[in-house]
Amino acid sequence: QVQLVESGGGLVQAGGSLRLSCTASESTISTYAMGWFRQAPGKEREFVSAISNGNEYYADSVKGRFTISRDNAKNTVYLQMNSLKPEDTAVYYCASKASDYGLRFPWYDYWGQGTQVTVSS
Repeated sequence: QVQLVESGGGLVQAGGSLRLSCTASESTISTYAMGWFRQAPGKEREFVSAISNGNEYYADSVKGRFTISRDNAKNTVYLQMNSLKPEDTAVYYCASKASDYGLRFPWYDYWGQGTQVTVSS
């Protein structure tokens, strides 16, 4: 079983930046598709970004502001978040799956525990 642990969340002013990290328990990031999702209280979990086979995918709401990347040597995937807005406030989850099918949907095999991101105005 693959275990994922997120970190890097916190409180930031609107317009600021945060970098989220997700570290896997084993060397799976290079071959697994990795995704980031977020969920605010009372709302459905929504797709944020994913990376697989060198391809990057982003929700329209974060294009141009967020960047996904990975460091295979450290078994870690990152989400660099710039120009943060109050509507970005949510719990952010990382996830992994062995295939690259349906990356924009929450059909992943493994999930992290989540990290809180709060953006004040």
